[in-house]
Amino acid sequence: MVNLPETLSLDGCALRYADTGGDGVPLVFSHGAGADHVMFDAQREYLPARGYRVVVWDMRGHGLSRPASAGFTAERAVSDLRALIEHLALDRPVLVGQSLGGNLSQAIVRRYPDLAQALIVIGAAWNTAPLSWKEHLLVKMATPSLAMIPAKNLPRLMAEASAVSETARADARRAFSQLPKKEFLQVWRATVEFLTPDPGFRTPVPLCLIRGEHDRTGNIASAMPRWAQAEGVEEVVIPGAGHIANQDAPQTVNEAIEMFLRRVPASRRAPR
Repeated sequence: MVNLPETLSLDGCALRYADTGGDGVPLVFSHGAGADHVMFDAQREYLPARGYRVVVWDMRGHGLSRPASAGFTAERAVSDLRALIEHLALDRPVLVGQSLGGNLSQAIVRRYPDLAQALIVIGAAWNTAPLSWKEHLLVKMATPSLAMIPAKNLPRLMAEASAVSETARADARRAFSQLPKKEFLQVWRATVEFLTPDPGFRTPVPLCLIRGEHDRTGNIASAMPRWAQAEGVEEVVIPGAGHIANQDAPQTVNEAIEMFLRRVPASRRAPR
């Protein structure tokens, strides 16, 4: 586990984060529901060595960011991430989010289009996608379905659904085991809050979409290709990876991220 030496106290929670510092282009990594900053260990090692500044954090109630007396909501998550960016005085960082972190990062870019310079989404639903009746039903039933799973089985089942490699599954089990079932369901409900169909919306900054070849969570496998087509970008599909592609195939994802960053306007690129 990467040490998170810094603390930002916000609304009943001590948010923990780590910042590699430096003058390179800043990237802020936001993890998935039930996970924590550890899921980005490989990215935190790879990117600073190439001149980028990397910030990782634990969302409230996750990992080391406790207590979380105010509870987790979509609105509070947006407020927390914006406050962290402002606290660190980051100049238009690249937002990188996996699953819930991708939904959160989309929401930030949609609400505050001048706050970030680019968006990288790994295995997350398309927030503003038009939803079919079947997709509406799946969204509606997601939380009740999870609520029926016994608490003792939830970390294992979520890990198996999220990752392909045993290394990634083991870390997912560790992370999911830290969050009580009641709090996890609260986080899941907040994730659903980010899904607000707006078919005409287009991301106002450069966008990178990354999906594991074997990601079977939600409608990501079918919706992300449509999202890429709507935005006029090329979807990056990671061979052999599941929902947590950055842990199943870290080197391939690292290279995809770096390749995208090099296409961001040259005046904002990090030095080598």
